[in-house]
Amino acid sequence: MTKRVLISGGAGFIGVNAADRYLSKGWKVSVFDNLSRKGTEKNLRWLRGRGPVEFVKGDLRDARAVDRWVSGRRAGLEVVLHLAAQVAVTTSVVDPRTDFEVNAFASLNLLEAIRKTKLRPLAIYASTNKVYGGMESIRTLRRGDRYAYADRPRGIAETEPLDFHSPYGCSKGAADQYFRDYRRIYGLPTVVFRQSCIYGPHQQGNEDQGWVAHFMMAAQAGRGVTLFGDGRQVRDVLFVSDLIDAYELAYRKRAKSAGRIYNMGGGPSNTVSLLELLSWIGERRGRKVPVLRRGWRPGDQRVYISSIDSARRELGWRPKVSAREGFERLWTFLERGA
Repeated sequence: MTKRVLISGGAGFIGVNAADRYLSKGWKVSVFDNLSRKGTEKNLRWLRGRGPVEFVKGDLRDARAVDRWVSGRRAGLEVVLHLAAQVAVTTSVVDPRTDFEVNAFASLNLLEAIRKTKLRPLAIYASTNKVYGGMESIRTLRRGDRYAYADRPRGIAETEPLDFHSPYGCSKGAADQYFRDYRRIYGLPTVVFRQSCIYGPHQQGNEDQGWVAHFMMAAQAGRGVTLFGDGRQVRDVLFVSDLIDAYELAYRKRAKSAGRIYNMGGGPSNTVSLLELLSWIGERRGRKVPVLRRGWRPGDQRVYISSIDSARRELGWRPKVSAREGFERLWTFLERGA
């Protein structure tokens, strides 16, 4: 029987890249999305040109619609990727109720729909490093155009205490813990990936989320960007194909990955500050990007670098695309207007 994957938020940036990977391997792919995010309709058109993908338009807040989607696609069901989300901290501060409904309540709807089938597909949740909060207690140093950890050379491990900060952190953190607990209470094989900055083709970045793509898109359009804070904030960046490698490995090694949480990013070898990325873009296009400066945003971490030791040790995973190579790939993709 042909294997099947269900992808919530499958018309989004990570979703279409994941769907394309599964299509290329001969899986049946069903995408569930409400197409509310800018660029999703364009992504969906591209995806439909890649293979026989099934698209279901719906909202995860509608429990009956979610039940119909999951229960109607039981045959061969092996993996559920839960990627749908409200993704911006700023939006969550303005409208915390909708943020909760989209991120926490909708995630519970999906878990319940899976549980009711009596099947045991691997359910992967795309969580966030924001579950660790602002991390003010971790010492950082300023080194030129970036901040660095004073004493965390391997980055932040999964044992770091949770400290939900902002409504977004709370809603994503609640879903994170629901996925973890459905393994313990109901025996569902769930995996949580606390993702850092994922970037790559088909990303419609904006000021609130997807900053690597946003900076590049603004520069190519001749616009400036707004820097919140001083621009020395550092993140580990991960090219989307490497993330999907991790999803696939979690499935192949599900006897070990089920019930586990992995911090997922580029790790200490793939880090960049906002100022450093702007410098790279300036060199690539031959002139600087105009910058408007504003204050720090709630819960913004001066440094976040994932320790990827657990994923390397348990899944045999490591990033293959360096930050420099990934930036060049994304710049070229955006330049083509694909």
